[in-house]
Amino acid sequence: MKRLFSLLLIGITGMLAFNSCKKSFLDEDIRTQYTPSTLKDVLSFEAAVTGLQKIVRDQYEGDQGIIALLQTGTDVARNGQTTSAMAPYETYSQLNSQDAASLSFWRWGYQVINASNVIIQAAQSGNTSLTTAQANGYIAEAKFFRAYAYNFLSTLFGGVPLITAPITAPKTDYVRAPLDTIINLQINDLNFAAANLPDAAHVTAEGRINSAAAAQLLAITYLRANKPALAETQLSKIITGGAYKLVSNRYGINSLLPGDAFSDMFIYGNMRRSQGNTEAIWVVEEANIPGGYSPTDQHRRVWVPFYVNIPGMLVADSLGGRGIGRIRPTNWWTYSLNLNNDMRNSRYNIQRKYYYNDPASANYGKPVVVTSNTDTIQNIYAHTTKWNSYTSADPFGTITYKDRIYMRLGETYLLLAEAQFKQGNTAGAAADINMLRTRANAPQVQASDIDMDFILDERARELIGEEDRRITLMRTGTLVERVKKYNPTSAGSIKDYNMLLPIPQSEIDVNKGATLTQNPGY
Repeated sequence: MKRLFSLLLIGITGMLAFNSCKKSFLDEDIRTQYTPSTLKDVLSFEAAVTGLQKIVRDQYEGDQGIIALLQTGTDVARNGQTTSAMAPYETYSQLNSQDAASLSFWRWGYQVINASNVIIQAAQSGNTSLTTAQANGYIAEAKFFRAYAYNFLSTLFGGVPLITAPITAPKTDYVRAPLDTIINLQINDLNFAAANLPDAAHVTAEGRINSAAAAQLLAITYLRANKPALAETQLSKIITGGAYKLVSNRYGINSLLPGDAFSDMFIYGNMRRSQGNTEAIWVVEEANIPGGYSPTDQHRRVWVPFYVNIPGMLVADSLGGRGIGRIRPTNWWTYSLNLNNDMRNSRYNIQRKYYYNDPASANYGKPVVVTSNTDTIQNIYAHTTKWNSYTSADPFGTITYKDRIYMRLGETYLLLAEAQFKQGNTAGAAADINMLRTRANAPQVQASDIDMDFILDERARELIGEEDRRITLMRTGTLVERVKKYNPTSAGSIKDYNMLLPIPQSEIDVNKGATLTQNPGY
């Protein structure tokens, strides 16, 4: 049975939400979805924003393959334990318009966009009890998330249908807006958001979006628009504003235990601004109420190897909890990229050594020796510890309490270096990168070292496990060349047209009233 066109589904859902039968006083008024007509006061807008945040938080939830393929088939990773969703993103000849991941990304993006449009239209209607400042605040939040979703979609697919009002009736005549049009909408949305969102010190709750997050996403959008000077302005405001600073000293719950300043940022209990993370710009709180958790966030299981498959190995919190090895870093990342004595390459940040930890094993306490019987693609390999997570209440690893850092100051410096490089200011770019290298006790770089490849290399050192590497390489137009250079598993199958994903065929088929054009090559 053919899947329902997701944009059409949004329209049908909106229509049902807007219409109801004639009511009697016995009818229950159960509203499972918010529409412009139901958003009247602060309480209803707060609930709508909470629902929008939930959709955004679900971007990667539930499907381990979706998380993994944003890393695998790039320069930094190949498939470990492969799912059907992951396979076409390593062997690119399998990637076609029936791709499940492309459809998942598309549907998620338009869910965020429609939920954002509902809030924007309602707050702009003048038919609420909100003050002007309150209305602008809710509009700013919704515009940030609309821009975030459009940035994700347009980086993956290029031009996509532009929807700026809630869909309230079935519609089957969508067309793709030009990429410039989408980027201009993002710029307008994010300029409004940056001007009307509170700073981090004045948000109503720590997990709410702030003006610095809007400025950083605006800078990324300006880079995509080839306006690096405008990007530099936004990034410099974040860095010089005084609200954020690089974490250079030990802090937080494990500060008296072995570790380093970089690893402290990724320990649950240290990740938020209120917990001492002075780099944190946008953190999605997985457990934002006491005892809260996610039953479907699979980041740990994707990143941590399936080391328990090795006889003599048991699940351990010191090894990251129970992983299943979806992502296997490339040999380039493992052996060539990371620098000796660089804090980001310390044993607290990259797990390279394993020891048999089952007391019943004859090898107990000895180093795990890689042999012909040891699967180094799935079971044992060097990996980032950023997603390490363990709770004795769930040693199998189904649930996670760990937050997700979406934006932090370390990336701000790297984006600034990119903006300055694009303006020919390689000395400024080197100085920005040296801020990170000073913190990491790594060798300083010179202006002559700087080019786009070098900046992307430094992003892989600083942001492995945080950035969606595929998005970064697609945004910078470097996916194909860097896969061919650093990932021999995928080098032979990737083609130039894989710089964009296919438009989902199910979307094209149901769009009967207009042509939703496919990307070249698919």
